[in-house]
Amino acid sequence: MADRVHPAPPPLSSSPPHQPHDQRAATTAPSGAVPPPTDTTPLQRRPSIASPAAPPPGTYIVQVPKDQVLRVPPPDRARRYKKLSTRPARRRALRRACCCACAAVLLVLALAAAFVGAVYLVYRPRAPAFSVASLSIHGLNATSLALSSPLTPRLDAVVRADNGRNSKVGIEYRGGGEVAVSYDSGSARLAAGSWPAFRQPPRNATAFAVPMTGNGVRLTEVQAARIAREQAAGAVPLQVEATVPVRLRFGGVLRTWTVDVRARCDVAVDRLDGDAVAVNRGCRVKVRPLWWWW
Repeated sequence: MADRVHPAPPPLSSSPPHQPHDQRAATTAPSGAVPPPTDTTPLQRRPSIASPAAPPPGTYIVQVPKDQVLRVPPPDRARRYKKLSTRPARRRALRRACCCACAAVLLVLALAAAFVGAVYLVYRPRAPAFSVASLSIHGLNATSLALSSPLTPRLDAVVRADNGRNSKVGIEYRGGGEVAVSYDSGSARLAAGSWPAFRQPPRNATAFAVPMTGNGVRLTEVQAARIAREQAAGAVPLQVEATVPVRLRFGGVLRTWTVDVRARCDVAVDRLDGDAVAVNRGCRVKVRPLWWWW
């Protein structure tokens, strides 16, 4: 049997052809192997096991289920959520009722204020005016003033109530009013009487008599001497004060509640015995405006 003869490999050349260093390294290196570092090849960093690789830059969207967003509170507010969710229903109902009551009260007040403003703009109510037309005095002559015994004076005054400033508003004077005459700025009260009850239509002036009596009136020596000098001069100052409960009538249906009207008139008379001539020096009427309107 003959032996098999294999061809011999070509002889290695002692001077291989010139190739670049990078190309020779690439041709001689097996596939998948990392080429050895050279002066011109940068070193590659090996991945570290301790520090994870940084994610690539970009925009991330995190989607959370809707039921978890609405029902699961964050940990820092879990206690407050539990407290509010377990609050008794009775307390919430009471708070709701209080809020409704306050709202109803505010609504009623607003409607009342609007109604009062409308009535005021339509009717334009004004306070009445008063004056003393005449004054008759008995029991205060010079002889009685000279005595030190108590005095019992009697005065008859004619008072004039004028409602001419109101063209659409009538006045109803209620019973229980009082009229008083005093001297020395009210320090010595001489007599008092009652105000009559009557109704006064718009743009009307009514004069009425008011009988007044005094009992146990005492004047000091200084006051008695001053009255004597003023009577000799023909001008004795007196004060007529009246407190009258009234109601305003707007048309035939609407009217106010009862309020007190206070009036004070300064009057000078020429004598203290008989029918005196009264000179009005002015009257002041006090009424709280917010109490007039219903």
